[in-house]
Order: sequence, then C-alpha cells, then structure tokens
Amino acid sequence: MTNRPPRVLAIAGSDSSGGAGIQADIKAITMLGGYAMTAITAVTAQNSKGVTSVETLSPDFVAAQMDACMSDIGVDAVKIGMLGSADIAEVVADRLEDLPCPIIFDPVMVATSGSVLADEATIEVFEWLMELATLTTPNVPELERLAGMKINNELDMSDAAGKLLESKGESAVLAKGGHWKGGLLISEGSVPVSTNNLIIDTLYTSSAEGFWNETAWSAPRIETKHSHGTGCTLASAIATLMGHGLPLDEAVDQARQFVRKALEAAPGFGAGNGPMGVYLPR
Repeated sequence: MTNRPPRVLAIAGSDSSGGAGIQADIKAITMLGGYAMTAITAVTAQNSKGVTSVETLSPDFVAAQMDACMSDIGVDAVKIGMLGSADIAEVVADRLEDLPCPIIFDPVMVATSGSVLADEATIEVFEWLMELATLTTPNVPELERLAGMKINNELDMSDAAGKLLESKGESAVLAKGGHWKGGLLISEGSVPVSTNNLIIDTLYTSSAEGFWNETAWSAPRIETKHSHGTGCTLASAIATLMGHGLPLDEAVDQARQFVRKALEAAPGFGAGNGPMGVYLPR
C-alpha cells in the first residue's frame, strides 16, 4: 500500500441514522486509511425501521460537488451508491466517462428495509454506469433485475453475470450472496451442497476477448438483524483498497473480511435492521 491516503469520492445518498449511504462510506474509507470526499445525491430521513422521506438534490448540484472534488483534491477511486434519479445517474456517468481510476458501482435499488431507492428510469441508466465501472456489486435481487432473469442456482448466477459482462470489454461483477434466502446449490465434486447457512460471493471478471473467470468466497452466515449498510460498506472498502493499489481480487477478499468484522462488532442499536459496528484493521 502507498503511504499517501487514497482519495476516494463517494457518490451516494445521506442516511440520517448513520448506518448506510454516505455515512457508511465515510466510515469505511476512513477506517481503511483513505481520504473520503462526497457528492451527495439525496438526503433521507431513515432509521433501522425504514426510510420515511427522501429529498433528491438537483443534477447540477451533484455535478458541482463532483467537479469541486476532482478539480482540486483529485481522486484515486470512486464509489457509486444511491443516485436518486435518472438525471443524476446520467450526470454522474458523464462526469466519470474518462476518469482513469477504479470505479466501484453498487447498483442500489431497494433499501434493506424494503424502501424503493431507484425507479425504472434510473435503473435504465445503470447500463451506462456498468460500462464505466471497474466493478459492479449487485446482490441477487439486483442481479436478477439487471440481467432480466430469475436466479435459481449457480449456473443461473453465472449466466446472469455473463449478461452484464457482455460487450463491456474489461469489466467485473461481484454477485453478492447475502440476500439469498435458501436452496442455492453449488457443486463440490459431483455432490450438490446446500448453501442455506453460507454466504457465497462470486467475482466474475471479463477480458476484451469476451471470456470471463469466476472466483468464489464462502463463509458461514452471521446471524444478526444488524446488517444495515453492508452493501455500501463493501463497495467503499473495495474502492479504498483498490485506491491503495491492491488488485481487484485482493481488494474484494479484504473488503469481505472487513464487512464481516463490522457485522460481528454491531452495537445492537435500533429496533429494526440496525447498523454495523466499527472495526479498525491493524
């Protein structure tokens, strides 16, 4: 890793309860030795029980925040989360079009509480952002929506990721398994293995020649309701670690461990899906 902290620009919505969104991004970036900058797309009133109100900022103001950071401080990595509207998604994509640094795109559609955070028009712009992104990090429901297919098993997961990788040159998809609620089978030799009690995340990487490779990580599911902000934290951690100079697969590996430690350290705040805890890597 470099001595100078990587400059990481987080583009996302604000979570008033501090568990997800920009607040989770800043914490993850800082704990992993990065310098956090922000372009806030929306302000939400929310807590562990759900989102009660959303105020979306103007596309011009989101662009102004990005321009202010990139023109003066500079940027070594970007994390994209909640965008708020199709117009904001388009202006973000336009500003990042020629940016020569890792871009991690978390295609947020629905909050853990079930609140919808991206309408159909916004999701249509995700195609452009996925083309620009170094890595896209959908959970299973998001991957199903983006690929336009139902995922029932390991082969379906691979096919869905392949659809996202088609015609995008060198890119990658991290299919997150945390939202999978049961029955997904993987092959261990010739024996199918139930993954009900495992979290399996699979990294699909493609090349300009149109081929892709798969790297999978598995770990026991951490039984907790306090998992608010896991997706935001994972994407920000990957961006920060890549900003430090780690290759993609190592950044994903270390970011997964970081999130698991934060889940284990959850303080138990809130009556619903509460925030994770603070974990400072040594």
